[in-house]
Amino acid sequence: MKTLALIAHDGMKAEMVAFVKDHIDILRKFKLVATGTTGSHIQRTGLDVELKLSGPKGGDAQIASLAAEAQLAGIIFFRDALGKHPHEPDVQMLLRICDVHNVPLATNPATAKYLLIGMAELIEQGK
Repeated sequence: MKTLALIAHDGMKAEMVAFVKDHIDILRKFKLVATGTTGSHIQRTGLDVELKLSGPKGGDAQIASLAAEAQLAGIIFFRDALGKHPHEPDVQMLLRICDVHNVPLATNPATAKYLLIGMAELIEQGK
C-alpha cells in the first residue's frame, strides 16, 4: 500500500478536512501519515492516520525525512501562503526535499485532486 502524507497550516485545516471528505474513497486506498494536529482533524473523518509531531514541533521535518528515504508516494500540503509561520525553514526544507527526491507534492486543493486521481489510477494498474 502506497503512503501519502497530509499536512495543512492552521488556516487551511478546515479546507483539508473538506478535501478529505470529498475524496475519502480514493484516500482509503493509501496508508496515510500526517502532522499531528492535521492528522487528528483527519481522523475524525473515520480514516486511519499515523500521526507525527505537529509541524512547528518537527512534524514537517519528520515527513521530509520519509520523503528523503523514498517512503512516500506523495505529499498533500495545504499551505497558508499569506500567513507567517515560525517553522518556515522546515517548510522550505520539505519543499526542497520533494524537489531533490522527485516526490509528488500538491500545495493546493486543485493540484491535490489531480495528484490523487493520478495516483489512484497507478494503483489500479498495479504500479
